[in-house]
Parts: sequence; structure tokens; C-alpha cells
Amino acid sequence: MAGLDRNTPQPTEVTVHQQSRVLEIAFDDGARFRIPFELMRVYSPSAEVQGHGPGQEVLQTGKRHVEIVGLEPVGHYAIQPTFSDGHDSGIFSWDYLYFLGSKQDELWADYARRLAEAGVDRDAPMPEKAGAGCGHH
Repeated sequence: MAGLDRNTPQPTEVTVHQQSRVLEIAFDDGARFRIPFELMRVYSPSAEVQGHGPGQEVLQTGKRHVEIVGLEPVGHYAIQPTFSDGHDSGIFSWDYLYFLGSKQDELWADYARRLAEAGVDRDAPMPEKAGAGCGHH
């Protein structure tokens, strides 16, 4: 498979748990993670969340109860979830999911710090965007 890093563990199992709102993913190196949908949504690799460069990240709030309503494979290297809030542009590679799973504690702490710095509550609704996303203001 061209373009795959041979060192990236490959998933052996991917399960969406709707009631507990976690994505369970097992890898061929023996690792198994339960990644909350909220963490996936908050750290979505999409430009809508990450921005188009350092310092342009968009702090996500009000995602505690977000669900995954669709999950599409992307080649042999990623999945593309559709979240219940309509967000569907994040492509989660296997190595990014491994990163999210293995670094959950640090990522939650970083999210809490960013919320505190912004003076925003985790459950606050996202502000309405003017325009239709990237580059349309």
C-alpha cells in the first residue's frame, strides 16, 4: 500500500458505541483505545477545527453529547466520521486515532486549559459563524 508508514499500527477492530459515545479501536500491536466522540470532535483534524495554520485553531465547545451518525472508510488509511452536529470534514488517519487514544489524558488537560484561557465553559454552545466556513466571512 503506497504512502503507508510501515511503523503505523493497523487497526484490527473499530467499534462505534453509541450509548457510551466512544469509538473503540484495537490495533495490531495490541493497543486498544476507547476514544470519546467528544475528544474526536474537539480534536478533529479538519481545517474547520484546526484552522489553516498555527494559532488559527477554533476552540470547540458544546460537544459533550455529540454522536457519530456515520462512519466512512477512507482508502486503507483512515475513517471519516459524520457527527450529529453536522461536522463531517475530519479525516482521522490510523496514526491520528492512535495518537488521540494514547494521549487522551494530555489532550483533555490541554482542552481544559484552552477553555479556561478563553473563559468559556465546555458545554457552552458554539458561536454562530458568519458565512459558510473556510474563507467566507
